[in-house]
This record gives sequence, structure tokens and C-alpha cells, in this order.
Amino acid sequence: MSADLRPETILAQAGGATDPETGAIVPPIHISSTYLRDPDNQYRKGFAYGRADNATVRQTEAVLASLEGAAGCLLFSSGMAAATSLFLAVPRPAHVVAPQVMYWGLRHWLLHDAPSHGLSVTLVDASNLDEIAAAVRPGETKLIWIETPANPLWNITDIKGTAEIAHAAGALLAVDSTVATPILSRPLAEGADVVMHSATKYLNGHSDVIAGALAFAAKDALYERAAGIRSHHGAILGPMEASLLMRGLRTLHLRVRSQSAAAMTIARHIAKHPQIEEVLYPGLETHPGHDVAARQMRGGFGGMLSIRVKGGEAAAIATAANVSVWKRATSLGGVESLIEHRASIEGEGTPCPPDLLRLSVGIEAVEDLIVDLERALAAAVNQ
Repeated sequence: MSADLRPETILAQAGGATDPETGAIVPPIHISSTYLRDPDNQYRKGFAYGRADNATVRQTEAVLASLEGAAGCLLFSSGMAAATSLFLAVPRPAHVVAPQVMYWGLRHWLLHDAPSHGLSVTLVDASNLDEIAAAVRPGETKLIWIETPANPLWNITDIKGTAEIAHAAGALLAVDSTVATPILSRPLAEGADVVMHSATKYLNGHSDVIAGALAFAAKDALYERAAGIRSHHGAILGPMEASLLMRGLRTLHLRVRSQSAAAMTIARHIAKHPQIEEVLYPGLETHPGHDVAARQMRGGFGGMLSIRVKGGEAAAIATAANVSVWKRATSLGGVESLIEHRASIEGEGTPCPPDLLRLSVGIEAVEDLIVDLERALAAAVNQ
């Protein structure tokens, strides 16, 4: 497809992918694990074995690369597989800088597993550029990793400012843009070198695929190392999952904009509730990162928010126990709305307050979501 088409068109038409043999407008699913060699023992069609590459995976990668303005994209079997593959692709020994507030699973890996792979890690308040700059070790720091908005407090990091800090020190910048999605944010255009997505979340959007993605500003040595790690570790996304992901991507723009608008409505409404201590949502003018978010996010502030319930942990858990429309489940970004007492998941050492409930807003009627949440808050008070 033409490079100047808008994201909505690219997504709706799956990047223009069709089947040249049948004319099918839905791309076929290539499930073969192995491929014929040419008579002279070559592989001129570009495929040898499914652990390294797959045509269905390539098609979905091409759509994501187009959305992010990337030179290349790699799909992985999960968001964690994508993220850890990038860290392992950094030449070691290496020092990396990452946020205090970030996806808990990756934070745990950085603190407990990364050192055994030759990585030293410094965690910082990534909403503060001065703190990021102070943590950088010129000549040693190879990668700065940020997540914006950052799960589950929705802290905002200045992507452009962090890119300048990283590049001045000879380091790379990677951005976990799972919550923002390419619909609301384009980190590569702000100076980032790599964008990571847990494609399980918004990109797929239907809570039925586990997947991850890396989008690269350049098809350079880092890209090649990440691709090699994916192949050697067996971390490529399967063709069936890639096809489901492509299906989900076709409605990404519709879902994300609807979810963002609903999250804003809920945030503004529930902030006035007498049982709510605080609403954490970057779309609110009271959020400390609002101005930065407004500058680098376009079309909305995402479908994720968190609420802090008066009465502490017990009141928060009781609120979640009394919902009926919201679903008590982990994960985020699906069409159904989810509520979770996040500290229970993250456990000891979490920066998440015990009175916090994380809300992933789906595509239901926002009025039903508000009424259900208010009923749950009232029931929690009466327990």
C-alpha cells in the first residue's frame, strides 16, 4: 500500500495484503513448519523453517512497521519475550536505565534475572528527566527503557527529552508503548530507537492471543541480533496467533479511540465520588504528567486509569468483589472492561499502593460501567 495512507486505512485493509493466487482479500494462514529447497539446495523463496520466519507473521509485522513508521518489526510469542529479547540483544556487559513504575513482570526480570546476563540495572523516576540523566553512565549505559503511560500509576515520560539524553550518552532508547498504541503515540517520531508492544493487549484487543512486538527505527545490528535471539530461543509468534492479531489490528483505531473517550468520561465522573481518594489518569489536567502527555499523545490519553479507594486495601478489594459488568481479571486492552486489585498481583516490593484498583476500559456503554462501579463502591461501604 501507499506509504502516505492514514493508519485507519492501513489497518482496515491489513496493509493491503491479499492472496495473489485466489484473490482472497483476507490473507491466508501459512501453517507449514518447513519449506522446500530449490533443486540447487537454495531457499530463494525466503523461508526455510518456521522457528525463524513465517509468511503470516511477516504480513502482520509489515502492518505494525507501517503504523509505527519503523524500518522493521519482529513479532514474538509474548510481550515478555519481545522485551527480554531486546535487552539480551544489547552488547554486554551493559548498564541499563529503567523506570521504578513499569510492567511488574519485566521489572522483576530486570532486578532478578538480568544481572546473570551481564546487565546492571538502575531504576529511576522516569517522569523526571533530571533523574534519568543523573542515572546514565557515559560509556557504560547502552539502553534506556521507558514505559509511557506506565502501568499501573500511569506516569508519563517525555520521550523526546529522554531520547536526547540517551543519544548524548551513546545509548539507545526503547519505549514500551503498549498502553498508548500507535494510534495515540509514535515514539520513533519522537526520537526513540525501538518501540515494544505487548500485543496481547490493545493491538489484538480480544483477550485471546498472547503476543509481543518490537518495532525498530533501523534494520541495524540490534535488529539482527534480536531476530537471531527470537529464532534461537524459539520465541517467534505462531501463524495462527499472527492471523488473530491481524484480525484484531483491523479495528484498533476504532477500539482505542472509543476506549480513550470512555476512560476520560469515567475519570472525570468518578473523581467526584466521595469514596474515591484519587484518580490516576493522564487525561486529567490534575495529573502531573498531563502537559507532556498532551504534547506527545494525539487523539486521546488511552483506555487505562487507576482509582484509589478510601478505606484502604480492604475497601478496594471489596469494591472489586461487588462489580458485575466489570470483570475481575488481569491484563488490559480488550473489548471487555477489567478491574484488578493490582498490588495483590505484584506482591512484595510493588510501588503500587494497596488501595489502588486498575481499570481497563472496554467498549461497553460508558453509562453502564459508571453505574456498576458506583454500585460496587456503595456495596463496599456497607460490607
